[in-house]
Amino acid sequence: MTTHATHSDAATSSNASPAELAKFAAHAHHWWDPQGPLHTLHAINPLRLGWIQKVSQGLHGKTVLDIGCGGGLLSEAMAKAGAASVTGIDLAHKSIKVAQLHAMEAGLNHLHFQTVAAEDMAQQQPASFDVVTCMEMLEHVPDPLSIVKACADLVRPGGWVFLSTINQSPKAFFQAVLAAEYIMGMVPRGTHDYGKFIQPTVLAAMCRQADLDVQEFTGLTYNPLTRRYKLTPSVDVNYFLAARKPGLAA
Repeated sequence: MTTHATHSDAATSSNASPAELAKFAAHAHHWWDPQGPLHTLHAINPLRLGWIQKVSQGLHGKTVLDIGCGGGLLSEAMAKAGAASVTGIDLAHKSIKVAQLHAMEAGLNHLHFQTVAAEDMAQQQPASFDVVTCMEMLEHVPDPLSIVKACADLVRPGGWVFLSTINQSPKAFFQAVLAAEYIMGMVPRGTHDYGKFIQPTVLAAMCRQADLDVQEFTGLTYNPLTRRYKLTPSVDVNYFLAARKPGLAA
């Protein structure tokens, strides 16, 4: 789940839904409230970071791009994990301003944020990053393949691309929509559109179309009794994908 802003508060992009941008506009100032409407992202952020570090064999000294960074939760965590530089991009001016302020307060001079579309940045800075992440965003854009291709263009040969989204399955509809939004209130109602969920095989095909080699899948599950998330081999609902760009790392 990635927060964006209304069309008037966002950069122009053909691959941005005004409805999706408007949907999350009200949450821009709640990014760093662990008890607020975006508390789910706070809960899963350590798992996201740990998995990215494990698969990429650490972020130390690497240049990182976080697409759909929102208020900078993952971007900031990766910067603190030893990355040489981290750039977060999003189409929401308000979210970017929140991210910039929080990074400044944390004294993270190697963490930067820009309001720019992934496709535009891919044209401006091709093959510029060792690691590219795009988490909880693909199910919110009109053309996810375009984002995957931008990720592939932005990462260097031998570099890593990390993606996450929600499976288009009956179990995902129940857990991610009915239960999470309407029964348990874990995320605001209307956050997700089941029609935009992406099956793992479909996302893998997108990666292959973008000339990325899929390396690993892992799932993310929630236990309502313990109120804890954990990584799981099952990709029935939320899942992560790691892919690599062919070629030798510089």
